[in-house]
Amino acid sequence: MLLYALPLGLAIGVTLGALGGGGAIIAVPALVYVLGQDPRTATTSSLVIVGLTSLIAVVPHARAGRVRFVQGLTFGVLGTVGSVAGSALSASVPQSILLKAFAALMLLVAALMFRRASRAPRDLGRAIDPAVEPMFTVRPFACACPRVAKVVVAATAVGLITGFFGVGGGFALVPALVLALGFPMPAAVGTSLLVIAINSATALTTRLGSGSSQLDWTLIGTFTGAAILGSLLGGRIASRANPRHLTIAFAILLVLVAAYMAIRPAA
Repeated sequence: MLLYALPLGLAIGVTLGALGGGGAIIAVPALVYVLGQDPRTATTSSLVIVGLTSLIAVVPHARAGRVRFVQGLTFGVLGTVGSVAGSALSASVPQSILLKAFAALMLLVAALMFRRASRAPRDLGRAIDPAVEPMFTVRPFACACPRVAKVVVAATAVGLITGFFGVGGGFALVPALVLALGFPMPAAVGTSLLVIAINSATALTTRLGSGSSQLDWTLIGTFTGAAILGSLLGGRIASRANPRHLTIAFAILLVLVAAYMAIRPAA
């Protein structure tokens, strides 16, 4: 099993580093169908793997100036309530239902990624840089309240997804940071990794506190080590490859994995 963990972890790390998310949504099916974990243990293990990998993957993006730390930390803290609620809700859902919902989530994510890839690059690059346009304006008694509400809702929703499914939520984070905070795409990808690490840590703490899963730490360590190496490679790919091509390829992979999950239920 450990031999399978190495290539799987490497592939998931590359996805996280290159796209700023999406790794965990592949990690959970890999842990269930290839490595034989039950769905609840797999989603908890995924939080460890993706949280640590995202934390390391932040480094090359930060060096390249693609991480907005203040806004990312704020977004992550706002998502903690949703993350705790999602973790508690996941414990009460039958595992068969959890997998079906996960497959449906994968198809939704694939549709969103196809939509993102279909947009012209100029539309993605037109976002307002938050360093220029802060969340709150400097005019006396003026507050961008609709924008603040949008940020709170987006952060809570991403945290809920993280806690419930055991995924980092990067697939939702990148468009959320672009739309809610006006990030340019490169900054959204880099900052999303910071938020993923925060959300994953919160959800994992909640799950471990309830003692609901017995984790295979040797497997997790092997998987995480390979994923970290992959994330560093993915960071290089992000600066060189065509983001549209990467997004389309990943969306196709999601559709294939979701179809496999629908055909073959977990043991």
